Amino acid sequence: LENAKSHFFGYYMIPYVLFHSFDSLHGPSPVTTFGPKACMLQNPHAVMHIQDPASQRLTWNKPPKSVLVIKKIQDASLLQPFKELCVFLTEQKNMIVYVESKVLADTAIAGDESFGAVIQKFCTFREDLDDISNRVDFIICLGGDGTLLYASSLFQESVPPVMAFHLGSLGFLTPFNFDTYQSQVTQIIEGNTAIILRSRLRVRVVKESREKKGIIMTNGDSEGSRKSMQYQVLNEVVVDRGPSSYLSNVDLFLDGHLITTVQGDGVIVSTPTGSTAYAVAAGASMIHPNVPAIMITPICPHSLSFRPIVVPAGVELKIMLSRDARNTAWVSFDGRKRQEICHGDSITITTSCFPVPSICFRDPVNDWFESLSQCLHWNVRKKQNYLSSEEEEF
Repeated sequence: LENAKSHFFGYYMIPYVLFHSFDSLHGPSPVTTFGPKACMLQNPHAVMHIQDPASQRLTWNKPPKSVLVIKKIQDASLLQPFKELCVFLTEQKNMIVYVESKVLADTAIAGDESFGAVIQKFCTFREDLDDISNRVDFIICLGGDGTLLYASSLFQESVPPVMAFHLGSLGFLTPFNFDTYQSQVTQIIEGNTAIILRSRLRVRVVKESREKKGIIMTNGDSEGSRKSMQYQVLNEVVVDRGPSSYLSNVDLFLDGHLITTVQGDGVIVSTPTGSTAYAVAAGASMIHPNVPAIMITPICPHSLSFRPIVVPAGVELKIMLSRDARNTAWVSFDGRKRQEICHGDSITITTSCFPVPSICFRDPVNDWFESLSQCLHWNVRKKQNYLSSEEEEF
């Protein structure tokens, strides 16, 4: 458990722990001495431990008592699975179930008298108003990939383990089938399941005040006449030209140094998890979520040589409008919180220390390749016919 103490998440940071294996798919650690006199300068802040993805297991320090159930809003096909799951959790597992208030506003749920006794046991909350970060032991998502992204947005720091059922359209991030939900949820409650830590981006948006007087206060820092907002992003940060007909023209800095100016429709900064979302549609490579990296992908760049790049997870990126930009830009975070970026505003992005612990159906490697095959039809091709010995002669 010595290596596990820095990976606590959830309820008072104690309910579960991620066990580490000392085996690695990345080979032995490289030597740090070179020849008789040279060596690597030791920097304790630059140490990064890379673990074999197949060895990541989850167990509970204390039995879980509470669960957050996230259901896709206004989807009639999810009503019955939602009700069945909640009855199972409350009556058979004696769990405290948290549900968002707007889910219960659905008349098909609120008006169901047979479900009324279960509703009375729910604990409800409202997005952006109620803090449930220290109340929920784990999360169950019913829907598509968007429900997992939404679950991530509810927790700006430590995230409880997430179990996602495939009840949406694509389902790249939702490996569980609802047909056997009782045995699968029971296994999660009992512990010892495979898990993958999906890294997130910590994003800080600083905006110049456009008001004539006063200091603007917001959910972040206040710096003179500027306002600051922070977000935790699971998939990607997208900066685009918005409704303007002009090219976007934004400067991209890495650790304080200008590395390029993006001239095109925009730029995507994504996590490895987000590499199979908008980024792959824009021509980026697909990266396994366990790889510590940040992807930078231009959107329709007006340059034949501007290719997507991958940078180390520890760098700090900064995006600002170029001085000679003809128009403003727009930014969104996992497709939400869309806002305008003007001259003087900045977007700072780095890897967050609060990942999303996503529960696997089998293990991180097999689940990922299964999603590539089933959801994106990766490398699907008609098989080449066998060439007989007679045909080889010709």
